[in-house]
Amino acid sequence: MKLQPSEVTAILKKEIENYDSTLKMESVGTVISVGDGVARLHGLDDCMMSELLEFPGGVRGIALNLEQDNIGAVLLGSDQLIKEGDVVKSTGEIISVPVGDEMLGRVVNALGDPIDGKGPIAFKQRRPIEGPAPSVLEREPVKQPLQTGIKAIDAMIPIGRGQRELIIGDRQTGKTAICTDAIINQKGGDVICIYVAIGQKQSTVKAVAAELEKAGAMEYTTIVSAAASDQASMQYIAPFSGCAMGEFFRNRGKHVLIIYDDLYKHAVAWRQVSLLLRRPPGREAFPGDVFNLHSRLLERAAKLSRTAHEFSPHLYEAGGGSLTALPIVETQGADVSAYIPTNVISITDGQIFLETDLFNSGVRPAVNVGISVSRVGGAAQIPAMKKVAGGLRIELAQYRELAAFAQFGSDLDAATQAQLTRGERLVELLKQGQYAPLSVLEQIVAVLAGTGGYLDDMPVSAVRAFEQGLIAHMTSTHKELLEELASSGKLEDAIKQRLDDAIAAYKSTFQVPA
Repeated sequence: MKLQPSEVTAILKKEIENYDSTLKMESVGTVISVGDGVARLHGLDDCMMSELLEFPGGVRGIALNLEQDNIGAVLLGSDQLIKEGDVVKSTGEIISVPVGDEMLGRVVNALGDPIDGKGPIAFKQRRPIEGPAPSVLEREPVKQPLQTGIKAIDAMIPIGRGQRELIIGDRQTGKTAICTDAIINQKGGDVICIYVAIGQKQSTVKAVAAELEKAGAMEYTTIVSAAASDQASMQYIAPFSGCAMGEFFRNRGKHVLIIYDDLYKHAVAWRQVSLLLRRPPGREAFPGDVFNLHSRLLERAAKLSRTAHEFSPHLYEAGGGSLTALPIVETQGADVSAYIPTNVISITDGQIFLETDLFNSGVRPAVNVGISVSRVGGAAQIPAMKKVAGGLRIELAQYRELAAFAQFGSDLDAATQAQLTRGERLVELLKQGQYAPLSVLEQIVAVLAGTGGYLDDMPVSAVRAFEQGLIAHMTSTHKELLEELASSGKLEDAIKQRLDDAIAAYKSTFQVPA
């Protein structure tokens, strides 16, 4: 085959025209050792803390240990493809995740990549997973309620927008169920939900996604999953990724509910990463910065003031948004004084304690009212609920105390007997099925029936049937009364009298089930 001189000249001219004379500089390093999901690197002199690194085979990593002569990086993928001597490139970027409306309705991993089989996500923006918490000037007090739809919580341990309320208890006590109900209850409202599953079984995450899909809640929800089979590094970054996705909406004046399920597994993943990086262990072999790990995460939950964007225009596009966090911590043997539970209790604005004994005895949700508390309190309730549920907590606490004495079989006076009778019916009234959240108006009607004494002369077994019938009766027959209550939000004496009359009228027609 002969080449014509004219062809050679044409090719050379084309190459010269397309020649890019600009210099490209790349910061590269070398892998010294690799194993257990951690790589030691030489070089990369200008590497930043938490910088994203690129390894061969498309594997990414995060630089976490910046030492004098080497860098310790955790891998966000399999270390099987990486060997000693491989070249590592720095990206010059802090690790970030996709954010925006496109993420809603999807199940993604800790890096924001879709894992639900619905194809790629056409996102337009990314956001670093780590970021500063809003300052004191940018916040305002928590005073808007975030309704969970669960009577026991909304009446006695109210959660406000921008609050951090810990849900704590042993395994299999209904912690995830409470959070799933809270997400379902936001349907038709203005709250966007993010569920972060850390170290959960993949079957559990799939079951939660299926329930949310069935209830029509996935359209305003994103699930971030770092399953038990994922690397510890992925479990470590998952809650920060979820938080970054929530902050995108919060900074635009929207309201977000984020659930971290659960932070004990998150601490265990961070312990694994830290020990592999040869960081010194502390109490229970956790690293010394495990408190900072959770405080810098949970401090990002806040109710922004209307003028937040004036203080930090580079951070916020609008004020008035909120990020409400419901972290979950699993305890061992109901030990709330263990290291991680006490850490998270001290960071959050209250806790909902779920008890195994209550759960096994059929009280579900198994909320122990005695040691559960919301440090925001009545400020996060509408005035009508505050008025109706005011004495509920005290009556239940007195009932638990009296019930402990009553089991000795001593003679009881009429007043004590009346308190025990009321308490038994209130406990029954606060029981609630899963995936069946109630609106705040339905809760007010139910709680008023209990605290108003309408259930005292009724068999305990009939309480649930009475409550369901009463709610159905009120929503169908007294719709205008409930609308009046909803518009004012206050339980005026005239409205209360009409509610009392309606409950009494329904009770007179109620047939106790055989």
